[in-house]
Amino acid sequence: MDDNRVFTIPGDEIAYKDMNLEQLEKLMFEIGEKKFRAKQVAKWLFQHGVNSLDEMTDLPVTLRTRLKKIGHAGGLAVLKKQVSQQDGTRKYLFGLHDGNAVEGVLMSYRHGFTACVSSQVGCRMACKLCASGLGGLVRNLSSGEIYDQVLAMQKDVGMRIRNVVLMGSGEPLDNYDHVISFIKKINAEYGLNISYRHITLSSCGLVPQIKCLSEEKLPITLAVSLHAPNNRLRNLLVPINKKYSLQELLPACAHYAGVTGRRITFEYALIADLNDTQELAQELAEKLKKLLCLVNLIPANPVPERGIERTTKTKVVRFKTILEAKGVNVTVRRELGTDIDAACGQLRRRVLGRKSRYE
Repeated sequence: MDDNRVFTIPGDEIAYKDMNLEQLEKLMFEIGEKKFRAKQVAKWLFQHGVNSLDEMTDLPVTLRTRLKKIGHAGGLAVLKKQVSQQDGTRKYLFGLHDGNAVEGVLMSYRHGFTACVSSQVGCRMACKLCASGLGGLVRNLSSGEIYDQVLAMQKDVGMRIRNVVLMGSGEPLDNYDHVISFIKKINAEYGLNISYRHITLSSCGLVPQIKCLSEEKLPITLAVSLHAPNNRLRNLLVPINKKYSLQELLPACAHYAGVTGRRITFEYALIADLNDTQELAQELAEKLKKLLCLVNLIPANPVPERGIERTTKTKVVRFKTILEAKGVNVTVRRELGTDIDAACGQLRRRVLGRKSRYE
């Protein structure tokens, strides 16, 4: 994405939520408006979450009319919503302007609401544990489309969202520019002003992009979907490992932790009779014991199409104990939304089937 783009091409419709404040200021200059108008527009878009330019009531009607002629304020349609009767977790299927759909999840914790957002329609990583990649990658989401997911969830509950995780469908680092733009806007004062430390980006391990992310020096949490302590098993579960092996991935993670001062979270989904043995726990502990990291153990969500079944609670406890004995910090993810289609890609696939678009 070109942050210096000039919007003067006739017929080039602008998605205003895809822009940042600097770009909005350039646009105002081009159409002969005062610079301060850009901040007004930005607050309406990114704080109030309006989907219509007519809602920007402190802008002159002439300016609103002109802006409507060259662009739009975005917005998503809620195609389906599920609410867990167990813990209140909300799962959304959002309709996009081109007929595609993505998922989002809103989770409630003692410290407030956390929004889990998607970064792509589908995914091309083909991780064995995830349903979102079953149909392959359809397209990337723009930064505005990612932002709109947070706004839609916040509007639905009528309360402020304090944490964001990029763990929905898609590989965030495979959509690098738009994801970084989203993160910077949602952290900005003219946006929702969510602290970088309250933002988590989950990746299956794109090493070059992890190195680029390190250079951004954004103190966000990087979560890496590890799921195996050796290349043989990880090649099976996370195919990108065939391109970027653990011998490349773990040093890149160590570099990220060193540059940002933020410990890496390694996601490890425990699959029955595959990666949940004591021997693999010992091997994982040896690999990670010198890294600034946290291992997040996850009882795997069943994915029938991929033959994935969750492990037992006994094996989770045993795995955790072995890691802790080697000095590795470990948590077990609290299971939320187990009575709804809460895993990535499950709701979209159930509602839309094999189609990528809705009617």
